[in-house]
Order: sequence, then C-alpha cells, then structure tokens
Amino acid sequence: MIPIKILLIDDDEGVRTTLKNMIAAFGGYVVAEATGVADGLEKYAVFAPQIIILDIEMGDGTGFDFLIKVPNRNFQLIFSTAFNHFAIKAFKYSAIDYLLKPVDAFELQNSLQKAVANLHQLTLQQQLEIMLQQLSATQTSKQIVLKDLDKTYLVNIKDIIYCMAEGAYTKFFLIPKQAILVSHNLRSYEELLEPAGFIRTHNSYLVNPNCIKVYDKKTDGGILVLEEGHTVPVSLRKKDAVLAFLEKKGGV
Repeated sequence: MIPIKILLIDDDEGVRTTLKNMIAAFGGYVVAEATGVADGLEKYAVFAPQIIILDIEMGDGTGFDFLIKVPNRNFQLIFSTAFNHFAIKAFKYSAIDYLLKPVDAFELQNSLQKAVANLHQLTLQQQLEIMLQQLSATQTSKQIVLKDLDKTYLVNIKDIIYCMAEGAYTKFFLIPKQAILVSHNLRSYEELLEPAGFIRTHNSYLVNPNCIKVYDKKTDGGILVLEEGHTVPVSLRKKDAVLAFLEKKGGV
C-alpha cells in the first residue's frame, strides 16, 4: 500500500514534532514539514502532498496567505488553530476540517481518516471561496457546504426550507425537493444560520422565514406551512417569539 503524503505547515517546532509522532503511530502516512508560508510553498512544489495540516498564524504570514499563493489546490486541507472563533465559524460554513491545539490524537486520526476518504472529492476550491466570503467582514456567505456519507454539496442558503434534528444529525430540506442528512447537531447550524434570519420554531426545527407561507395557530403552538408543502410545528415555548418575528416581518 502506497503511503498517503502529508505536509505539516506550522512555525512551532514542538507542534510539528508532536503531530509527526502521532501520525507515525497511526501508520500509512509519510510526513514532510514546513516552517511557514514561504517554506510551505517550496515544500508543496517538491513533495506534492495529498493532505496539508495548516497553521493559521505563522511568523511570515497566515495559513490563508499560503492558500492564496498555492497553485493547483487538489489536496485535502485540515486547519490547526489555538483559538479563533471567527475563523472556526468560517470553517463550519465551508465544511473545512480543523483541529484545536493542543491536538488530541483521536481527533487527529479521525480528521485524517475523513481526509483520506475524501481524496477524490475535488471541492476544495469552492469550499475555500465560501470560507473566504465568511471571513470577509463586509460580506455574508450566500452558500454553505454540507456533507453526507457519500457526497459534498454546495448549497445556496436561500434554497434551505428548514432543518430538522435527528439525534446527533441534522436533515436539511431544500428547494427543489431534496433532503441531505449531515452528521452535526441542529444547534451547530442554528449558530451558523441565525445571521441569515433562520428562526428556531421548535426544539427540533430551524426554519427559513422566507419559505413560510401560512401560520396556522389553531392547535397548541401552531403549524407553519412552508414551500413545497412542508409543515413544521411551533412549540408553545416558541410561539410568542415566532409571532413577534412574523409581525415584525409583516405577517404571513
């Protein structure tokens, strides 16, 4: 079996050594190291890695600087970061994997396994565009990346009718008729989609208000009728908030 090539780009020698030792213990990988943006570009040209683990803040620039300059982005990308709420939100929007430092061996192994499984999905360019949109303080992302077991989808946020919790998973219902089940809970998507106006109508439902056609208040908290004939419940606890939102919006 030919080993998978990984390039570690981080200006902290201790971090590189720790990651390299962890990866060596997993087996099946060969690792090259780079100390920053410039060194990373040189090593990338020679080594041709299939997976890059990329630090954000480095002495001669950022991981984003590296990505702007690197040609032929036909690799799997994993960011590593000490802490950066703004960047992490962008990673979640674009479904780009990331690891928080200090890196846990189990999380690293899980990220590498996902990266290997996705080696033939050449969607990084589109994912990076969405990530960079989200990182821009003057622009709100109009797309989100969703992944199920087999595929990666670039979805227009306006085409999401609603999201439904299924345990630790979330099911997205889209226009035109399509459903995608992803392995993250509803709460994580509520944080991402609230800035786009999405409202929580129930413990298990997150709704795009632009897709609401009718609010039927006859029973309990009521029922929302959405695009394409979908219906979702409104809980008694959420009823006042939903009513206030719709009145502010102008009613339905």
